[in-house]
Order: sequence, then structure tokens, then C-alpha cells
Amino acid sequence: MQKNSIHRGLHRLNQRVRQIGRMSSLILLGAIAFHSSSQAEEGVTTQTIKIGMTSPLSGPNGAYGTAMRNTVETFFNKINKTGGINGRNLELVTLDDGYETDRAVANTNTLISKEKVFALIASYGSSPTTEAMNKGFGPAHVPLIGTISGAESLRGPISSNPNLRYMFNVRASYRAETQAIVDQLTSLGLKNIAVVYQDDGFGQSGLDGVKTALANQNLKPSVAASIPRNSLEVQSAVDAIAKVNPQAVIMVTLYKPTAEFVKTMKKAGQHPQFIALSPVGADLLVKELGDDARGIGISQVMPYPWSPKLKIVQGYQQLVGGDESNYSYYGMEAYVMCKVLTEAIRRSGKNLTRDSLIAELEKLNDWDLGGFKMSFSPEEHRGSTFVDISVIGSGGRVLR
Repeated sequence: MQKNSIHRGLHRLNQRVRQIGRMSSLILLGAIAFHSSSQAEEGVTTQTIKIGMTSPLSGPNGAYGTAMRNTVETFFNKINKTGGINGRNLELVTLDDGYETDRAVANTNTLISKEKVFALIASYGSSPTTEAMNKGFGPAHVPLIGTISGAESLRGPISSNPNLRYMFNVRASYRAETQAIVDQLTSLGLKNIAVVYQDDGFGQSGLDGVKTALANQNLKPSVAASIPRNSLEVQSAVDAIAKVNPQAVIMVTLYKPTAEFVKTMKKAGQHPQFIALSPVGADLLVKELGDDARGIGISQVMPYPWSPKLKIVQGYQQLVGGDESNYSYYGMEAYVMCKVLTEAIRRSGKNLTRDSLIAELEKLNDWDLGGFKMSFSPEEHRGSTFVDISVIGSGGRVLR
């Protein structure tokens, strides 16, 4: 009987051990499942969402990136002061690439691999963005919302380049800008049209757009002359263009070389109709040229930031303050980028992932931001088609 009692005791002990083992396993599996379900996407915590930005903050084009960064920082700070988005604050990490392609690619990789950002915003330039997309944020599946580029290579279709899935444009293409410029010039009866362009991806994309737009009118550039990237060496371009005495010159250049080109052309006795693409930055060109800026035309891809007629402009003006000197097209564009990014984050809810962000962005089809529309789809991320033509008036005021 004693042996039977011992046997029954051991049997009950073994059963208890097995029960404890099963309970421990269930607790462990539950803990793992809880950890997996509560683990957020990289760059996202329960309290913050980290966003990265690489743009020129120094050098000849530093004013462009600085204007965008200031607007993004102000926008994020305003969001954070009102409780963030779905309980999370926005954190911005910015790096200076000086408008150099290698630095832009390196910064993109640093933001992704070291800073662990969730998404990117407000990049600058065609070549840097294309390289960064194909070498950095595309392969890493990190979305970029907004870049100052109208290059067709960034617009799709996505089936042509899978990395385009992570590039969301908010501005119209250079093709749309140059078509509007050529239409404007030819409507005035001008046919002797020259082009000066930067010797880089931006300049080449703009030149291609001008050629296409002129061909639609059975025309071609009288001459096309280049200026080295990040350079003010304009004399050879001036010499080549002055030989044809153009009625108009389309300038696919940034503000410092544009200003140098215009001044040198005037010194050479050349006074054609000058007209530039939107990346030139109207306010920056005025500061650089002074009175010599008067009469220059500029295509624009954002609403006029000095008039509060549109709700999107009202929101921008309220963000940066009532002083007109604070307004700029670059600030306006950065504001639109922020609106697009934060709307998609808000719609993603608490369980924010990069895939959910992309899915929500692709649902913004014909989305009205307040008089300015944005459209994305699973096949194309073109953003806006809006193009306007402005002119610099007396006193350096930008007029529509």
C-alpha cells in the first residue's frame, strides 16, 4: 500500500509539473505575441515619430533647404503643442548635403541606418533625389514625401522602377512647367527662344521639357548653353546666347547662377524676355538681383503665397506669421509637404507602419487641401499638376 501511495503521489506530481510547463509555455507565447503586436515600426515609438530631411543648408543653394527646414520645424512644433498625431509627437532630423549628390545619398543612408527615421521629407534636386531613391530610401522601403524636382524619372509609372513606390511628389513636373512657359512666350509671338541650363539632372530635365514644348509648336531652341553645377561661371553661356540675339531666354538654373547670367547678359547689351523655372526661387532671385530682377517671369508650381484667397495659403500664412517678408514659394511648398505627410499619418491611426502610410497616401486621389489638389495612385505618385506664371514687378514684388 505504501508503494501504491508513493506511485500515486509521483503521478500527481508529474501531472502538476506538466500543467506548470504548459502554463509557462502559454505565458511565454503570450509575451512574445504581445511584444510582436506592440512593437512599432522603425522610427516610431509610443510617443514619437522620427522624420528625416536632407537638403542644402549651406553653400550657394543653402537658402532653399533652410527655407524648407524652417517651415517644417514650425509646422511640427505646432502639431506637437496640440498633442501630436494620434498621441505621438513629430521629431525632425536634418542633415546638410550642400546640393551635392554624393552627400545627399550618404545623408539618406545615415538617416535610415543610424538615425532610424520612419520617413523622409523635403529633399532637393533631381540628381540627388534619383540617386538617393535608387541607392538609399527605395531599397530600404522608406517613403520620401516631397522633393524640389520636376524630373519625369521620379514620377513613374511605378512598374518602370519599383523604388518609385517610395517617392511621393507634391509639385508639377518640369514638362508641365516648360509647356506653360513656351505657351506663354509663343502666345506673345516670340519664336527666337534660347535656353540656358545647369549641367546636371535638373538642367537636363528642364532642357528636355523645353525642347518637347517647342517641338509641339514646330520650333526648337535657337541655342542651348550650359552652366556648370554649383558654379557662377556664366560667361561662355552668355557668349553663345548673345550671338543669336534671342527674343527670350528660358533659364533652367538656380538663383545665384541665374542672377549672374542676367547681369552678364545685360552688360553684353542683351535684353531679352528672361523667364525661369520654379526652382529658381522668386524671393531669393529678387534679393540677389535687386532692380535687375524686374520683368523676369517665373513658372510656379505652388499657389501664390502672398494672397490669402485660398484656404491652403491662409493656413500657411497663419503658420509662419503675418509679416509678408516671411512668405515664400519654398515655404509654401514645404507646408504642402507637411500637410500631405501628416494627413496620411493621421489616417493610419495608432498602428502606424510604412506600408500603412503608403496605402493612405495612395488613397489621396484628387484630394483638396484648400484650393490646391493632390493626387496619388498605386501606379503613379505625381501629386499636383498646378502651374502658374508670375512676374517680378517694381520694388521686387512678385506679381501674378
